[in-house]
Amino acid sequence: MQKSDILFQKLGIEFHNLGTGIKIFGVDIAFYGIVIALGMVLGVLLAQWQAKRTGQNPETYLDFALYAIIISVIGARLYYVAFSWSDYKDNPLSILDIRSGGLAIYGGVIAGALTGIVYCKIKKINFGLLADTSIFGLLLGQIIGRWGNFFNREAFGMYYDGLLSMQLNLKHVDGDYTRSLQSLTARYADKPEALKRIIEIRENTKWIDGAEYISVHPTFLYESVWNLCLLIFLIFYSKHKKFDGELVTIYLIGYGLGRFWIEGLRTDQLFLWGSPLAVSQLLSGALVIIAGAFLLIRRVRLKKS
Repeated sequence: MQKSDILFQKLGIEFHNLGTGIKIFGVDIAFYGIVIALGMVLGVLLAQWQAKRTGQNPETYLDFALYAIIISVIGARLYYVAFSWSDYKDNPLSILDIRSGGLAIYGGVIAGALTGIVYCKIKKINFGLLADTSIFGLLLGQIIGRWGNFFNREAFGMYYDGLLSMQLNLKHVDGDYTRSLQSLTARYADKPEALKRIIEIRENTKWIDGAEYISVHPTFLYESVWNLCLLIFLIFYSKHKKFDGELVTIYLIGYGLGRFWIEGLRTDQLFLWGSPLAVSQLLSGALVIIAGAFLLIRRVRLKKS
């Protein structure tokens, strides 16, 4: 697997000859997959810890996870493919190859929520309580999982040369940065803002030790840190929650706010079909409004009662 440097020059942090995976008995294993798997395992353990902390049976969450993880991965992949179909239509079999990336967290969250609803119906469990407990595992999975994007040199933002800027070898990032201008213009004909950001990155490359690098926002890092702060808040707040479902509602507001901002920085957005609108940014905004209204209504009703 290819190796290159990933640099955070202004922080004095440099990762040299960092590959995208390892070989085990001649088989390529992507770091992306390893990181995602690690996030899932630790996420289940954290959800079980929270279950025990709140007097529930931890085994319920292991049982639920066996279904939810599989269906969520499928949902995350289908969401990604649905909004980037042009990359797969000529080779549908490539849909099955997720080792190099191509999972959208919102697809996973939607699929996981639907799985939870069905699971609770069958097991006669309170969905709000299940969601409040599972959200700890989901958040930890997101915190860790975003580092898969680091190893894949993806999910970064627009041109940036400030304190937290990340430098990536131009040869080892998405093809948009090495395509001809004519090809790039055709690809983003209906997305002028995205085209502008990509061109700005290309026009501001720098040479480091004989190689050409782009300098960008490490948006994967922003989201990982944002989610860590949200997780810490929910852990401390959980003992003071007013109703089942409150923690997952706060998650939707908190994650939605962060994702709306971070998605606005990215250059690899998924777009609503035939439009320049970033679908995850639209969904984030909608979730913040809906979840915020729901939380307000529930709080007012609780206060009255």
